[in-house]
Amino acid sequence: MTEFARYPSLLNTPVVISGGASGIGESLVRNFAAQGARVGFVDIAQDAGERLAAELVAAGGQVRFTPCDVTDTAAYQAAIAGFAQAHGDALVLVNNAAHDQRHDWREVTPDYWDNRMAVNLKHSFFAIQAVAPGMQAAGRGSIINTGSISWMIMSPSIPVYETAKAAAHGLTRAMARELGKSGIRVNTVVPGWVMTERQLTHWIDAAGEQLIDSSQALAGRVYPDDLARMVLFLASQDSAMVSAQQFLVDGGWAHT
Repeated sequence: MTEFARYPSLLNTPVVISGGASGIGESLVRNFAAQGARVGFVDIAQDAGERLAAELVAAGGQVRFTPCDVTDTAAYQAAIAGFAQAHGDALVLVNNAAHDQRHDWREVTPDYWDNRMAVNLKHSFFAIQAVAPGMQAAGRGSIINTGSISWMIMSPSIPVYETAKAAAHGLTRAMARELGKSGIRVNTVVPGWVMTERQLTHWIDAAGEQLIDSSQALAGRVYPDDLARMVLFLASQDSAMVSAQQFLVDGGWAHT
């Protein structure tokens, strides 16, 4: 059985994760809880979030869940404040929530554009706004935004999603400069085609399997835990002098 790293600096560290009830987010919640961090996570899927939190608390984890739609900025910032009251001010923020809903660019309306930007980008900025003062007071912190290789490889049928995900690294670069002198690091983790339940159910077919095999430099598949392990490193003090960068976890598919 493979042994993976433990990070002493994450023990009892307050962490906030968006979209934590399923997929990559669920893996993030589980992995941070296993490190002994104090995890607060939000998701619109209330039943799944409550089940996950209950399971991890029963196993001894320090985990809290608040049902929340991250497109409701006031509610999301209130949830973050609630986690701070329970766990202390966040020293790690993982902006994970997103949705790669397919769409035809010819049918995109202004309202649809605004909604997709709210789901895939806007909440990340306002979460940073909410946690940054506590990190500044502590003199340290790590913020991890989530990108996507989709815009790098020009995936079809998701142009608004790709635009938001390309902008995620612009947000990383901008906020790394704004917050860096306070000891706060900001980085982007960039997933490839990750084998989540949603991807396996909706999009992975024989053609998809063939595309992965022909495109990745590495054999095999990228799984949520592969992303989580990169995020743990970026969250920990082991990466204390790493900021404003993007880290691809894609099996060697894309390049920038």
